[in-house]
Amino acid sequence: MATLALFGTDNLTIPQSLQEAVEHGEVFTRGWVVELILDLIGYTPDMDLCEVRLIEPACGAGAFLGVIASRVSASCRAHGRTLADASGAVRAFDLLDRNVELSRAVIARTLQGEGWASGEAEQIAADWVQQGDYLLQPQSEHRADYVVGNPPYIRLEDVPDDRMAAYRSACRSMSGRADIYIGFYETALRSLAPGGRLGFICADRWMRNQYGRALRRLVTRRFSMDLVLAMHDVDAFDEQVAAYPAITLISNRSQGPAVAADTTRLFDAARARDFADWCQSGENERIETGAFKAARLPHWFPEEESWPAASPARLAMLEDLTKRFGLLEDPRTGTRVGIGVATGADKVFLTQDANAVEFDRLLPMAMVRDTTSGTLNWSGTYLVNPWSEGGDLVDLNAYPRLASYFNKHGDALRKRYVAVKQPHRWYKTIDKVDSRLTRQPKLLFPDMKLTIHPVLDQGRLYPHHNLYFLVSDAWDMRVLGGLLLSKIAQAFVEAYAVKMRGGTLRFQAQYLRKIRVPDPNAIDQSDKVALAEAFDRRDVEAATEAALRVYGLTELPE
Repeated sequence: MATLALFGTDNLTIPQSLQEAVEHGEVFTRGWVVELILDLIGYTPDMDLCEVRLIEPACGAGAFLGVIASRVSASCRAHGRTLADASGAVRAFDLLDRNVELSRAVIARTLQGEGWASGEAEQIAADWVQQGDYLLQPQSEHRADYVVGNPPYIRLEDVPDDRMAAYRSACRSMSGRADIYIGFYETALRSLAPGGRLGFICADRWMRNQYGRALRRLVTRRFSMDLVLAMHDVDAFDEQVAAYPAITLISNRSQGPAVAADTTRLFDAARARDFADWCQSGENERIETGAFKAARLPHWFPEEESWPAASPARLAMLEDLTKRFGLLEDPRTGTRVGIGVATGADKVFLTQDANAVEFDRLLPMAMVRDTTSGTLNWSGTYLVNPWSEGGDLVDLNAYPRLASYFNKHGDALRKRYVAVKQPHRWYKTIDKVDSRLTRQPKLLFPDMKLTIHPVLDQGRLYPHHNLYFLVSDAWDMRVLGGLLLSKIAQAFVEAYAVKMRGGTLRFQAQYLRKIRVPDPNAIDQSDKVALAEAFDRRDVEAATEAALRVYGLTELPE
């Protein structure tokens, strides 16, 4: 963990631009949301709160600290403590002097309202709140049983280069275009004592995007993701912000049971208490009200690449299938997902002229338009193929018509990056052609579709790069096609994939690989027949009905 001493405080002054960014990035949390977070992590007055340590990394104007002070006050009275006993129970930080003063005033005012003398209330406020950069504090300042708060929303470009370098050195998960809040998560998690808990309300984009990958890896390897409560439509802050917030609870322990929950605009203080009561009761695997939906999961998802987004009930189903079934791509069954050939110059390499070059240099290509009906209807497109059966570039001297064709388009081919990098191989496609793939039965998937759309190629064509393919040594491709035509396969892709405007999904390899499937030898013959026939008829409902039996499900949750 980096410290201020490591970087030198003189070189890390807070410029006006960063102060303005911090002020702009301040989003103040409503009191009832703070109460909910504290209830969920178990920071309650019935505990002796003087015996534990809570940290708030970016206290702002004191939205969390007022509620915390009230709970510490009640705890002191319940356990016969003086207020001075709570001097070390809380530490809060903020970059701005103005916020430090505001937070101290909130604490003092709250404690005085609880009947404590003004002098001791002001002393506690001074002890608790410090001006400083939480991400660069000495490690000894970080130890905590609880870390709570609403990390700041500061754009990367608003942070001076020297301070950003210090942040990146201190917080290894802040890679790429990571927002500042990624560093707050990492620093807070590493500070937790065994069994300690983090409770943040923060943007949830890190759970799925690229810059959150290192943080997801840290969580899945060392901590327990206990709860995710999405609050995208809830008025959780004093001002309207488009932040896609969620409450996340993470513990310093091995992964245990988790709760996935979502809310509607009706979620308010009263409904928050109902939700907390349900969470703490341990009863009912699922609950659905007009204000929130929630489901208990045996554990959280183990992947670091991306965590799924779906309704709580559907997340529970996906977690169950993840636990019980293997991945679609599996070396034991020879099942592999890939993408078709990218040429870097389709106008040159693709042709419908069967006489353009020597016939054995024309490779029949499967295009997206060939898959539209659900049955492969070849449109007559060829790849002008520079690759031999063995995977080497052919000698153009052996193919005079091919040489003439490529030389005719030489300017366009030589301008490509791949040709500039390897000028002696100027006529290669970006991807090498694997001649074996043409002859293999395979399922083809258009890159962009509203619904999953597997199409069978019996082994005649080579896929273009806008098509993903699936081959297998063990599966009957019609049976697998029926399984992948089902709404269960669709549910996996919907949970992980990028959704385009209008609801179009990207059926890319990384999302297809998330699908879980049974062992092909474990499927009853009658179900195999049902899946294959549903695939032939393009009958999604029949495919889903058969898939539910195969997966041991009674229904597909919405």
